[in-house]
Amino acid sequence: MNSLSKLRKDNRGHSFLELVAVCVIIGILATIIIAGFATVERNRQNQQRQTDINNIYQQLEAYYVVHSFYPTFANMNDTIWVGTNLPNLNLNSLRDPKSKSYLLASLPTKDTFAYQVTAADGGACNNVALPCVHYTLTATLIGTAQHTYVRSSLN
Repeated sequence: MNSLSKLRKDNRGHSFLELVAVCVIIGILATIIIAGFATVERNRQNQQRQTDINNIYQQLEAYYVVHSFYPTFANMNDTIWVGTNLPNLNLNSLRDPKSKSYLLASLPTKDTFAYQVTAADGGACNNVALPCVHYTLTATLIGTAQHTYVRSSLN
């Protein structure tokens, strides 16, 4: 019993500095883990952007083979038209992973895919008087040296 009472007297707990050191170490480890998760998520979203642009690209090229022109900008922003004329295109492919909108932009912007379509002379097209024969699809990538992912028409 004498040794037990002696043990209790010698065990006074941890010093304030020891507690602060443990908190600092836990904070550093948490920061490293959170930064790692953010990088993984950013890379996943950028891969999804590239996959979506490739899916749109494949459907546009298939459409061109049948019709000899590409959809207008207005066509691509009409989900009913897309569902009818590009039936193999999943509408979610039109939406950037960080966006809730299925609308494409006319110029590349963050969190929105861009679809720029032109006539043979590089001007505006409408598929009535001037067929749409060239396009560029663009996704803005986040946190990379290559800031955009671009696919252009084969034509």
